[in-house]
Amino acid sequence: MRIAIIGPGAVGTTIAYELQQTLTDVTLLGRSTKEMHIAPANQTVQAYNIDETDTPFDIIIIAVKTHQLKDLIPKLHRLSHHETIFILAQNGYGLLSRLPFKHIYQAVVYISAQKSDNKVVHFRDYRLHLQQDARTAKLKQLFDHTKIEIVLENDIEEKIWYKLLVNLGINSITALGKNTAQILKIKEVETLCRALLNEGREVAQAEDIDFPDTIIDEIMTIYAGYPDHMGTSMYYDVINQQPLEVEAIQGFIYRKAKEHDIQTPHLDTVYALLMSHHTLAYD
Repeated sequence: MRIAIIGPGAVGTTIAYELQQTLTDVTLLGRSTKEMHIAPANQTVQAYNIDETDTPFDIIIIAVKTHQLKDLIPKLHRLSHHETIFILAQNGYGLLSRLPFKHIYQAVVYISAQKSDNKVVHFRDYRLHLQQDARTAKLKQLFDHTKIEIVLENDIEEKIWYKLLVNLGINSITALGKNTAQILKIKEVETLCRALLNEGREVAQAEDIDFPDTIIDEIMTIYAGYPDHMGTSMYYDVINQQPLEVEAIQGFIYRKAKEHDIQTPHLDTVYALLMSHHTLAYD
C-alpha cells in the first residue's frame, strides 16, 4: 500500500514519522521539499514538494489546515486512482462533501503536537477515530503494527461532535487569550470555557447527539491534563498571524445554532472575534 500524508504540520509530520518506522512506502507531501525535525525522538522526516509528485497513492491522509483544502483538491486527482481511500485528518467538520472522490472518511484526530518552523514537538496521543466498514477495518490492520492507533466507530457522528466541543472550548480561549493551556487556571476563563461548552452541547443535542450531563466536567478534566505550556493549533495560528480554522469549528457550530434557532451569546461573541483575526490574517 502506497500511503501519502499531505501537510507537514504538527499532525501530518507526526503521522508520517510514526508510520515510516514500520511501513515501507509512506510519503510526506507539502508545498516544498524540506526536512522536518521530530522531538523528543530527535529524528527527521523528509517532506516532498506535492507539485513534483505524480505517482498515485492507495491511501491519502489529508492533514492540511481546513482553509487550505480548496486549493489542494485539484492536485488530488493526479495523486489518486479510482479506489484510493481519502482520510480528512483535520479539525472541525463540514468539509467532507467537498472531496469529489469515491472513498472519503472524516477522521477524529487526537494527536497533540506543536510545530515551530521545521520542528515538531509531540505532546500526547496518536489516535484516529474512523467510521467502521470493510476498508477502514483493513486500514486498522495495516496500522496495528505502528504507533498510530485506528479506533473504528459504529457511529462516527458522536465522536465528531465530541471533538468539536473539545476544540470549541480550548481552541477559542487559548486563541483569544493568546495563552497556552495554563490560561484555564484563571477562574473567569474557566467559567467562559464552561459556558461555551454548554452552548455547544445544546447545539449537538439539536443535531440528535445526546451527550450526558457529565460531558462538560469530562472535557474540563481533559483540559486539566494538558501541560501548562501546551498550545492549540488555533493559538499558534493567532501568535503567528496566520488564518484560522474558525469556519470549520466555531463557525460550523454557530451556523447549526442558527439553523435550530438556539441562542448562543458566548459562541456568537467568540466567533465574531476569531473571524476578525482570521480576516486580518488573510489581508
